[in-house]
Amino acid sequence: MKISRRDFLKGTATSLFLAGFNLPALATSSRKKNLVVIMLRGGMDGLCAVPVIGDKNFEKRRKSILIEDTIKLNSDFALHPRLIGFNKCWNENTGSIVHATSIPYKQRSHFEGQNLMESGGKVPYQEKTGWVGRAMKLANLQGDGLALSLPMPLLLRGIPKNNNYFPTWGRLPRKDTLDLLKSVYADSSEDELLQMMDFIKKRKDEQMMGGTGGGDRQKNKNLARQAAKYLRKSDGPRVAVFEVNGFDTHAAQGGVDGTHTECLVEMDEIINNLRDNLQEAYKDTIILTVTEFGRTIKQNGGNGTEHGYGTAIFMAGGLLKKSQVHTDWPGLKRKEMYEGRDLNATIDARSVYASAMSTVFDLDFKRIQKDVFWGEDLQNLSDKLFKSA
Repeated sequence: MKISRRDFLKGTATSLFLAGFNLPALATSSRKKNLVVIMLRGGMDGLCAVPVIGDKNFEKRRKSILIEDTIKLNSDFALHPRLIGFNKCWNENTGSIVHATSIPYKQRSHFEGQNLMESGGKVPYQEKTGWVGRAMKLANLQGDGLALSLPMPLLLRGIPKNNNYFPTWGRLPRKDTLDLLKSVYADSSEDELLQMMDFIKKRKDEQMMGGTGGGDRQKNKNLARQAAKYLRKSDGPRVAVFEVNGFDTHAAQGGVDGTHTECLVEMDEIINNLRDNLQEAYKDTIILTVTEFGRTIKQNGGNGTEHGYGTAIFMAGGLLKKSQVHTDWPGLKRKEMYEGRDLNATIDARSVYASAMSTVFDLDFKRIQKDVFWGEDLQNLSDKLFKSA
């Protein structure tokens, strides 16, 4: 069966990966701090999630998909009314947004964009490691466990023997999966591989999903609860990575109850359940979203949007400095848009990523800038967005 790119990106299943078990001594702090990354695949519409208030240029371009009854965040921006969990974070001063941001990629290809979203590079497919994996290596945060999901996301690659965990509803992997796992660890010793296989077998009876069935909504809740359970352990993982698919809404994007909204709700439920279940660990956690690009300002003929440029980053957790919309707003007049059609990106998203990892991994920002992002011209936003150690 032939699967098109668009069909490939339409799925809404959510995945979870955990990394950095059995952590060694922390870099400079005795506190265990956590980073949660939610990858929003397909191109999240930042202007759907966080619309600008009172901009006629925006409103006239989205007559059929304009979000109504929004939640006012400040004098300039509002929040999608279905993002109830994030709104709780905002009201508790643990929710922030970076708007008019993107990775430095403007060609609008999903596969190239997602590769760069995870690698942090500028040239598609040039890098074989991810920006989180490289930063974990820099902080000497390597586990000695096992990749239970195939393939491990590029975002986490770059550190030897990194752990990741993907719930499989209690089923043991099939033989072809185990063979693939063996090929993944071809460079490991036989003893290491046997230990990994043994680890899989011991997990077969554990209900990692907290149940079976209930659809994507229930699955998201269970994934977030399971992640929180591990993240709050003193010897648990330092990093959790979620994937939410389905943001590529070229048609029938809808408004408050549309297709794009349902994807945003999936994201929101992950944030909300992490907030509720991390307990005391929430105060030492940063949750942030990443996506390959935004979407066009103007709706198309199918009441959807096309691939764009600028978007928004959602952040939550007790390590945030305060609730705020941080932006260098470019405006939405035609001359202010990118190529006369997209929200311009005035903040390099990698500046946010680097600042978050500097805070969580206790690494100097300049080291991350040099060794994780190859000396790119990034802005240190740590003091503006996050609490100091």
